[in-house]
Amino acid sequence: MALQKVQFLPGFNKQLTATQAEGQWIDGDNVRFRYSTPEKIGGWSQLGENKLTGAARAMHHIVNKSGNKFSIIGTNRILYAYSGGVFYDIHPIRATTTLTNAFSTTNNSAVVTITFSSDHNLQAGDIILLDNFSTITNSNFGASDFDDNKFMVTSVESSTAITITMSSTEGGSGATTSGGIRVQAYYNVGPAGQLPGFGWSLGQWGGTVSGEATTSLNGGINSSTTTIVLSDASLFPTSGTSFIQIGNEEISYTGISGNTLTGVTRGVRNTTAASHSNADTVINSTDYVAWGEAASGDLVVDPGMWSIDNFGDKIIALIHNGQVFEWDSNASGATSTRATIISGAPTASRDMIVSTPDRHLVFFGTETTIGDQSTQDQMFIRFSNQEDINSYTPTATNTAGTQRLADGSRIVGAVRGRDAIYVWTDTALFTMRFIGPPFTFGFTQVGTNCGLIGQNAAVEVDGAAYWMSENGFFKYAGALQTLPCLVEDFVYNDLNTTASQLINAGLNNLFGEINWFYCTENSTVVDRVVTYNYQESSPDRPIWTTGTLDRTTWQDSSVFGKPHATDYDADSNASYDVVGNTDGCTIYYEHETGTDQVTSTAVTTVAANIQSGDFDISQGGDGEFFAKIRRFIPDFLSQTGNTQITLNLRNFSNSSQASSPLGPFTVTSSTTKVDTRARARAVSLKIANTGSSQNWKLGGFRLDIQPDGRR
Repeated sequence: MALQKVQFLPGFNKQLTATQAEGQWIDGDNVRFRYSTPEKIGGWSQLGENKLTGAARAMHHIVNKSGNKFSIIGTNRILYAYSGGVFYDIHPIRATTTLTNAFSTTNNSAVVTITFSSDHNLQAGDIILLDNFSTITNSNFGASDFDDNKFMVTSVESSTAITITMSSTEGGSGATTSGGIRVQAYYNVGPAGQLPGFGWSLGQWGGTVSGEATTSLNGGINSSTTTIVLSDASLFPTSGTSFIQIGNEEISYTGISGNTLTGVTRGVRNTTAASHSNADTVINSTDYVAWGEAASGDLVVDPGMWSIDNFGDKIIALIHNGQVFEWDSNASGATSTRATIISGAPTASRDMIVSTPDRHLVFFGTETTIGDQSTQDQMFIRFSNQEDINSYTPTATNTAGTQRLADGSRIVGAVRGRDAIYVWTDTALFTMRFIGPPFTFGFTQVGTNCGLIGQNAAVEVDGAAYWMSENGFFKYAGALQTLPCLVEDFVYNDLNTTASQLINAGLNNLFGEINWFYCTENSTVVDRVVTYNYQESSPDRPIWTTGTLDRTTWQDSSVFGKPHATDYDADSNASYDVVGNTDGCTIYYEHETGTDQVTSTAVTTVAANIQSGDFDISQGGDGEFFAKIRRFIPDFLSQTGNTQITLNLRNFSNSSQASSPLGPFTVTSSTTKVDTRARARAVSLKIANTGSSQNWKLGGFRLDIQPDGRR
């Protein structure tokens, strides 16, 4: 017996072929490296029993001076505060209207039409809260169906009429008269996904849509379907060549018959035809306006996003390209109050951060004239007077001020560091340091050709900033550095560049990891992660892994002791608090708990695996001889439950791999050896778990391997 120890360098290397990557790991999922050794990542458990409405795009943790812990979660529809296992709706109210005789219904239909006495300024997908309900006639709907309930606007019938969709159908003859009702309209945040017009693959880069109408699909379609039925086509152009937008696809049509589009052409305007589900949002994009052209309308082409920070006990929450709000976490009855507009603050900004310890509120990509949204300059910075979030006009006696950056076309994002704020444009990195009066802040450009790929694609840890750019990964710790990445081609070749604003970075300091969650080429929702281990990496061996973990936000363990994250399910509309939701749901998780995914309804296996590159009878050899593998000696530093071992065999570099005849092999903590009877020129090793309550940390494997001739 000739035992050969099998050893591999830590991290994945996807820049090489399997043959080239001898002595290295090349692939895996849900694994990490600790002390250079691979192990399965920890599991996660749902926090709170409910699903939130929409896609979470920001999260911020705070412990107030009373010792209460809060997690503030901003979805593209609602701003939530989580505390003590309960979610509280703290979203600000934009407008309040009292109506009479406003409802109409139809027998056997779940649709309710609400008619306003003046322009409602609502869009499909907006959230409204109904209360102070009195009566309704000729209807089986009553007070419990409307009062203190939130609804998503299903469609906009006209400037004075909208529809909502009930959870049951009208059993009466149809309401014709109703009493009073109060309608409270939530501030609009934006769509769940990133719409075309902000990315690299579209010809009309950076554009917008004017006079847009919105409805939904009446029935799912595949990538070749040319019969497209809308829920309501009444507001869409009926003549000439017109366009709609579903997800990231642009579709042209030449006419409308009823609610059916005719003369349909799929995947126009440099987009790709794709499948879409019933009730997916459909937007009129006929008047798409290219970058630099005059534009009107309010369409947010970026996803509905938030910037959230705290000014002491006050939560500061900015809607991306919109208003900024405050919510006092330590106020009496805080969880039953809502966020309110910060008076005197800018009304349109791309990003926001609180500068500490000097305590200025800083806005990025904001207005040159406060209160005039038409003056929003995407390279302009404005900061408040020290300790005063309501004062922004510079004077000789305060520290308020402004600054315009020079390199780039827009400020993408900012992160607070140990001794500076890092500010990225689409092309460059700047530092912003408090220097005191008369200038308050000093600005220095410290990097070029290293812009941020998306607003949330950067983190700071231990005095260093790490971020993802359009052209690679970077680090700044006093000097700009390119991060060597052994999975770079794998990530960037399969990256949906038109969903760059959905990329979000999360720090897991329990294991020295930085995660970047992103959308793959054919996905409009986050579906993969690339991870860098900053603690164990060295200049000679950067440690990277990839996986299928999909998280839309991530918050480190500093407040709650474990990392928290959110997962967006675009196919489930079963949110706990909004009737007629069609925008998907968010589940809130605590990570590094147990071995499995635990929700309020099920326990699901976290399947982990790792696979090596090919190795031959003598590592570093030339593969001249076939190898006979008689058995292997497993070695795990720790193991719970069963683990599957697969020997993948290959005779030539371009040949397909095949599992050894007797494999895969099930290994328990008491397994001493496994007979294999395998024969090949090259072998690769795969370790996996496939069941719940299973965990493993690999040690050093040995193979009973000997030459078996040249043929």
